[in-house]
Amino acid sequence: MKLILAVSGGVDSMALLAMYAHADIIVVHIDHGTRKSSAEDADFVHQKCQELGVKFYETKLELGEGVSEELARKKRYEFLKTIQEKEGGTLCTAHHLDDVLESITINLIRGTGWRGLTPFYGDELVRPFIISKMWKCDVLKFAGRHAIHYRQDPTNYETNYLRNRVREKMTELDETVRVDIIDLFEKQNKLREKIEKLVAELAKQTIVGKNFHKKELFLRADEKVAIEILREICLMHDYSLTRKQLEDFLTAIKTYAPHKKFNLPKNRFVTILKNYFEFKWTTILLWFSSEAAGTAVSWVVDAEPRFIHSIRID
Repeated sequence: MKLILAVSGGVDSMALLAMYAHADIIVVHIDHGTRKSSAEDADFVHQKCQELGVKFYETKLELGEGVSEELARKKRYEFLKTIQEKEGGTLCTAHHLDDVLESITINLIRGTGWRGLTPFYGDELVRPFIISKMWKCDVLKFAGRHAIHYRQDPTNYETNYLRNRVREKMTELDETVRVDIIDLFEKQNKLREKIEKLVAELAKQTIVGKNFHKKELFLRADEKVAIEILREICLMHDYSLTRKQLEDFLTAIKTYAPHKKFNLPKNRFVTILKNYFEFKWTTILLWFSSEAAGTAVSWVVDAEPRFIHSIRID
């Protein structure tokens, strides 16, 4: 099985590279362009891949200093997916159990719901260190035993990043507490899988047409349950709404008079009917004329570009 390893040059990813050096691997390095020394990291990883005879991809994103962790992660995974589509194989990252603790803590600080207890859920990446139940200390021991050389990222010690502040506090946790949190993480992953399967089934039961859904379930279900089902329905229609948007949507379903519209992002809206609600797209009229040809052409087009309702030539 071909593996695509995300390798930054730090101790975690270099340990991952050493662990799979003799497997069928491709290495991908992303230079976020967030610090001046990042080009040296790319050269370091490239040189190691040349020594190992491993295929190497890199990109420089030029995100600039002070970029948010969320944006950097989004751009990083976009490039990884691009390489996966080109080469095939399984994407692997060097996350370990300490990363799980940090992510759960950050999610709770930011006020996420129960999904915040399941970081990395459903993203289709393989994390060998988490599967092997390895902590940061285990990765460091592995690196020491195998005399692995790696780069230090100075931004890991800057306190203006929330993750760095959380990481520092995590060192104060008792080992028993750390193990208990990971146990909760594993149980929550299993529970989330069951919940999402059930919610998906309930969402399907509301469907009465391509863009139509029955209101009945939302009028009688517990609000938290209704929100989860509504979230799933929105995902069916390629929408990922915030908690506040979902709450407003649910209120519209329950209280709007028939034929009143509830606006969604991307030029879409929902028409609330007596017993149903319907997802729609804003209609845009595009018109131009050609004096040379002596014609005027207009299109009535949905905001969703793949649909053209009518073409008229005058």
